[in-house]
Amino acid sequence: MEKRYQGNRLRQGRYSEAGRVYHVTAVTNGRYPWFADYHLARQVCRTLLWSDQAGATSTLCYVLMPDHLHWLFQLGDGESLSKVMLRVKGRSGRLCGSAVWQRGYHDHAVRKEESIRDVARYIVANPLRAGLVSSLRDYPYWNAAWL
Repeated sequence: MEKRYQGNRLRQGRYSEAGRVYHVTAVTNGRYPWFADYHLARQVCRTLLWSDQAGATSTLCYVLMPDHLHWLFQLGDGESLSKVMLRVKGRSGRLCGSAVWQRGYHDHAVRKEESIRDVARYIVANPLRAGLVSSLRDYPYWNAAWL
C-alpha cells in the first residue's frame, strides 16, 4: 500500500491564535542531516531571530537537530501559524540554497495547564537524549529565553 502525504488532513481543524504559545517540529526532506553543517545550521538560527525581529514570533526556546527543528514560540499579533511556518521554512531554505524542509510540520498549542518551562526543558534536552553531546553546553544550536 502506497503511503501518501496527508498534510491537508493534518491541517483540517488547525487554528492559529495570536499570543498563543506553540511547540512546532519541522523535519528535513528525507530526514537528511542538513544541519550537521555549521553554515546551514546558522542560517536557520538566524531565520528564527529574523521572525522574532519582524514581530511574527517571540521565541521562548529552540533546538536545531541535524535533521529537524523544535521551536517553542509565542505567535505574534495578526499572524497565522501556517504563514509563519511558510515564511520561516521558505527563507531558511533559500538561505541554505536548497529545499531542505519536508512539507508540513507538527504543531502543539501549549495548554494553560502545561508548564511552558517544562516543555522548553524537554525541547532543549533533545541533543542529550539523541546522544549528540553529554552536556548541553557543548551543543551550539539551541537557545532559551530564560538564559
